[in-house]
Amino acid sequence: MDHRLPSELEELRTTVEAFAHDVVAPKIGEFYENHQFPYEIVREMGRMGLFGLPFPEEYGGMGGDYLALGIALEELARVDSSVAITLEAGVSLGAMPLYHFGTEEQKRTWLPRLCSGEMLGAFGLTEPEAGSDAGGTKTTARLDAATDEWVINGSKCFITNSGTDITGLVTVTAVTGHKAVPDSSGVRPLISAIIVPAGTPGFTVAAPYSKVGWNASDTRELSFSDVRVPAANLLGEEGRGYAQFLRILDEGRIAIAALATGLAQGCLDESVRYAKERRSFGKPIGENQAIQFKLADMEMRAHTSRLAWRDAASRLVHGERFKKEAALAKLYSSEIAVTNAREATQIHGGYGFMNEYPVARMWRDSKILEIGEGTSEVQRMLIARELGF
Repeated sequence: MDHRLPSELEELRTTVEAFAHDVVAPKIGEFYENHQFPYEIVREMGRMGLFGLPFPEEYGGMGGDYLALGIALEELARVDSSVAITLEAGVSLGAMPLYHFGTEEQKRTWLPRLCSGEMLGAFGLTEPEAGSDAGGTKTTARLDAATDEWVINGSKCFITNSGTDITGLVTVTAVTGHKAVPDSSGVRPLISAIIVPAGTPGFTVAAPYSKVGWNASDTRELSFSDVRVPAANLLGEEGRGYAQFLRILDEGRIAIAALATGLAQGCLDESVRYAKERRSFGKPIGENQAIQFKLADMEMRAHTSRLAWRDAASRLVHGERFKKEAALAKLYSSEIAVTNAREATQIHGGYGFMNEYPVARMWRDSKILEIGEGTSEVQRMLIARELGF
């Protein structure tokens, strides 16, 4: 098996690497500290075609695949995770549901603008009482036959890209009915996915959260009070929204694994640079075996993580089963990102605790990777199920 990238993907990698170092790195610290969304950086990413990487050209995409998306995410996250998660959520969570489950009219209406980065989409799944247990969705939608509209009521939380000036839509899950459970006296909710355009009356976007990390990305709480959208805004089949979003999350875990790999690699990049420059007791600290061993372990983790996410992406691209491999990649990469961030901070000593150093930002950004798009515990549960338990 040849793990080297083909020439077109290597060209993509080097292009995004240069963009991350030349454009993102000099500016992102100020955006991060001021909790500001980096609109100009995002616009440039759109002009580069990054938001359209895995989509066909007929919808304004670049004709690539999930491997291409993962490569871009890894290179961005080597420098900053706020920018990387904006791309990840915009593609994997905002646009991908439309591509997989939308009607031809829905695709042609929304995808070209999402692929260009002119517009961002969001993925409204999590609720205050339905995070890992997304089947416990409380948001409801009833079909008003008189007007042929869905009427949505409820709330969502921790939704990325949901309140920017360029957010165009949020696809939300809502209970649209109930179905009797065979051989049981109970019923189960029918959860559907519905497209809600930004600015729809009754759709309220709260102020940005005060977060530990990802401070230059947009994360909000959403509320829906008798929000009316056309019946044609149903995404896919009624009652299949939960199953659809599980598929979306399986793919998204590969993207998060690539992002986490980038963060882990970025921690190593910064630590190697610092270990060569920082002198203590008359010599660079990198000459100390204790530091060398830390760096060697960081390299091992990042390298293994890269193999894991690329394996999962390759299986997805080739139409093979990938659920277990995606969970493995997401679990491993997120946990080693936290470890590498901690070790990088330790290598930097007191400077690692100062926000002017990238590793401080990486340390703050790493923890959410063990939580978002399925906690580490959920990944272990999925892996165990795939093993037959």
